[in-house]
Amino acid sequence: MATPDFIRDLRADVGRRLLFLPGTSAVVFDDEGRVLLVRRADTGHWSIIGGIPEPGEQPADAVVREVYEETAVRAVPERLALVQTLAPVRYPNGDVCQFVDMSFRCRAVGGRARVNDEESLEVGWFGPDELPPLEEFALTRIERAGRDAPTWFQTTSGR
Repeated sequence: MATPDFIRDLRADVGRRLLFLPGTSAVVFDDEGRVLLVRRADTGHWSIIGGIPEPGEQPADAVVREVYEETAVRAVPERLALVQTLAPVRYPNGDVCQFVDMSFRCRAVGGRARVNDEESLEVGWFGPDELPPLEEFALTRIERAGRDAPTWFQTTSGR
């Protein structure tokens, strides 16, 4: 994911130290029940769409923007599927971030899936039994978004 300008500005002050940031991810389904995936340029792996909200931007608006920026697909958020604090990540340049991911179940309402920016190598629709190899992050979100269930969250108390 490209680094937003506001994070570059923060990095000028805090250096490479841990930044605790909001993150959004989108599990986008079409009318056939297929899920929209991107093959990321930075890792070469297939994944769901994600990004960082801009200051003042609502998380649901951020997923709509990210889906369009990366895939040219117009999507509508239907519900919040999952909220989870992820483990800290150290990037190759030494920057450290930790994200609170808000994952939305979305419905495609227009556009034609294609690579729409430099963050993706490929874009495609995949049926539930046709998924390419995915990391646990994406698999968990696809599974949770596919359920008709309340928002999933984790507690440290085990309740």
